[in-house]
Amino acid sequence: MSENSPRFRSILDQFVPYKPGRTPVRGDGRSFKLSSNESPFGPLPSVIGVIAAAAGQANRYPDNGAAALTEAIADRLAVPPARIAVGCGSVGVTQQLLEAVGEPGAEVIYAWRSFEAYPLLVDLSGATSVRVPLRDHAHDLAAMAGAITERTRMIFVCNPNNPTGTVVRGAELERFLDRVPADCLVVLDEAYREYVRDRDVPDGISCYGDRPNVAVLRTFSKAYGLAGLRVGFMVADERVAAAVRKTMLAFTVNAIAQAAAVASLAAEDELLERVDVVVKERDRVRDELLGQGWRVPPTEANFVWLQLGDETADFAAACERDGISVRPFGAEGARISIGDREANDALLAVAKTYPRRH
Repeated sequence: MSENSPRFRSILDQFVPYKPGRTPVRGDGRSFKLSSNESPFGPLPSVIGVIAAAAGQANRYPDNGAAALTEAIADRLAVPPARIAVGCGSVGVTQQLLEAVGEPGAEVIYAWRSFEAYPLLVDLSGATSVRVPLRDHAHDLAAMAGAITERTRMIFVCNPNNPTGTVVRGAELERFLDRVPADCLVVLDEAYREYVRDRDVPDGISCYGDRPNVAVLRTFSKAYGLAGLRVGFMVADERVAAAVRKTMLAFTVNAIAQAAAVASLAAEDELLERVDVVVKERDRVRDELLGQGWRVPPTEANFVWLQLGDETADFAAACERDGISVRPFGAEGARISIGDREANDALLAVAKTYPRRH
């Protein structure tokens, strides 16, 4: 290769791209993907019909402003359309947010470990990550508040937290928000909000709509079962929403995704019945894992967190040999998505027979 090769940003020298969860297959063809927090249910038949109809117009560009989707979200959440910005999943909106506030010298605070896309997107924005360790697998909001400086532009609070499933409750979040300067944006990442059953966990949209420096992220990827179509949104102060709309790549939310999301909102009652099924399975899986002697923090998401330490890779390999993919995180633990009952039973069987060293 020529010495005069193209020059790239120096951050790429340390950059590790996101790696999606694997889908292992056993010799008998059995495979259970429990690594990506997807819904075990496909779109409803009514939504599939809308997807098929929209596919017939795939030769046309989508509505760049996503007007119909924005109106549907506004009606559902009782907020003005001007406070809504859409994007390619909530992670796409996260990138738009960082493009709006991130630059060299700016700092972005988030808990660690938390959503694995945060450091990647912060690095690419030119900003500097400030990672605050979890305490008891949950956000340490007091420490996060103490980490704020005049350079802090944005703070992520992932609630429930990915990958641990733990939550921040209303009183502690209120105290935290009272300590955050008005010119620092707090982003409540509520990608798993629909799975929350703890009544002390606040709904960011209804609880903090009067705070102009609070933005709330939601997605259609999880509870709504549209992970493959990539559509999410943010609700925030009109000035924040306007800035985020400016940074959206043109036509990012495709027409099929927009139509499917609108149809899913219309069928929300039926979809949320499926969420109840997942929640019941989540509680069953956690209870059985606890009964087997595993350490599993309380979770309000559609996954559980196994505290595995240096056995993480071995446990993930044991699952893979049985056709099950989980999400290992170094020597910390594994995040295991809740699938259908067959998949969950397969996971529990591996966990029961796994030869633990500790």
